[in-house]
Amino acid sequence: MARADRKGIRAGAVVVAAAVAVAGTVWGAATLVGPGHGAGQRPAHENVTRRTTGPATPDDGAKDGGAQGAGGAPRSRIPDGIAHASEGGGNAVNITIDDGPDPQWTPKVLAVLKKHDVKATFCMIGPQAKAHPDLVKRVVAAGHRLCDHTMDHDTAMDKKPVAYQERQILDAKKMIEDAAGDGADVEYYRAPGGAFTPDSRRIAAANGMRPLGWNVDTKDFGKPGVAAIVSAFKSEIGNGPTVLFHDGGGNRAQTVEALDQALAWLKGQGRPTGFPVRTAPDGS
Repeated sequence: MARADRKGIRAGAVVVAAAVAVAGTVWGAATLVGPGHGAGQRPAHENVTRRTTGPATPDDGAKDGGAQGAGGAPRSRIPDGIAHASEGGGNAVNITIDDGPDPQWTPKVLAVLKKHDVKATFCMIGPQAKAHPDLVKRVVAAGHRLCDHTMDHDTAMDKKPVAYQERQILDAKKMIEDAAGDGADVEYYRAPGGAFTPDSRRIAAANGMRPLGWNVDTKDFGKPGVAAIVSAFKSEIGNGPTVLFHDGGGNRAQTVEALDQALAWLKGQGRPTGFPVRTAPDGS
């Protein structure tokens, strides 16, 4: 074989080897971020918020969610760590309202919030939002924020396949957005019962929604009485700023009255209210 031919063969082999190496790198990166990564696994450091109370914890796993807007342009950088802190600072309190919208109770909750000039975050069930778009629009028009609370409020989502989690989250997000109209954003994702997984957090952040926890469970869902709900609010507010109430899932008369009393007490304490954080501590 001529010397020139041997040189050509060696050069071709180098090019092929380089191409294989690059392809392997790309495939390896894809498998790390693909839908199945972490399925069924919970690292020892995973901070999963359950329907329990406890002290505020740092926003864990604050990685860039990689959300993109039209044409692939970067959107706001949303971390996938579970948010607890308030945009209003260390003394502010975040009021969050779950499981609606409900045609009987959401208007009453909105009236109480307006009375006290308080903005809240409404964590909505997808089919409920689809059934009551007028209420979703009222929430947005009043200056409150929207949160995705899945399609079916499945508190065992952390034990389900990643594809199931993705459908629950993204189908609900679309329903809420469609109901809100006018390009309204769904800014947070709250897992039912706090059943977050690394995958559900990643899916939410990649679609512009900050995973949202809570620090104070008022226990209003169980209808323990107005006094008990208010007492839980006052005694647990030291745990952190994000408070859980409900406007759906049943008769919320106790919640409406307790929320009124709790907000009046907050005002008397000189405590402002705000929205949960969405970005990383450095504002990225």
